[in-house]
Amino acid sequence: MSVTATRKTTIVYSGDTVGTQVVEAASNAASPGSVEITDLSSGFNSITVPDGGTTPVAITIKPPTGNTDSIIVKGVTGDTGVRIHNTDPTTLALDSSVTAIGLTAGAAIAGVRLYWT
Repeated sequence: MSVTATRKTTIVYSGDTVGTQVVEAASNAASPGSVEITDLSSGFNSITVPDGGTTPVAITIKPPTGNTDSIIVKGVTGDTGVRIHNTDPTTLALDSSVTAIGLTAGAAIAGVRLYWT
């Protein structure tokens, strides 16, 4: 069964620039609405996008608090990829054709949360 998920990013500025900006994504009425806790092995980890009647349009990757090891988002093993922050959450919007993404870990990392919307 799917759920409707809505994503938004709120940016609050202070200092030389003051203000708030909200960037909203479209609602997804076919979201799996799930949170997966996974352990990454050192090296390339293939992460399968949930299916079963749902169509996730985004993933938010939340490394564990205190993580010091690199996590690089990749499309495939040979891809250079992009390193994400060690502890801050990262949200990636996904096309409906995406069936898997890669996360290359600099070492084994336990307790990475994957929020599928």
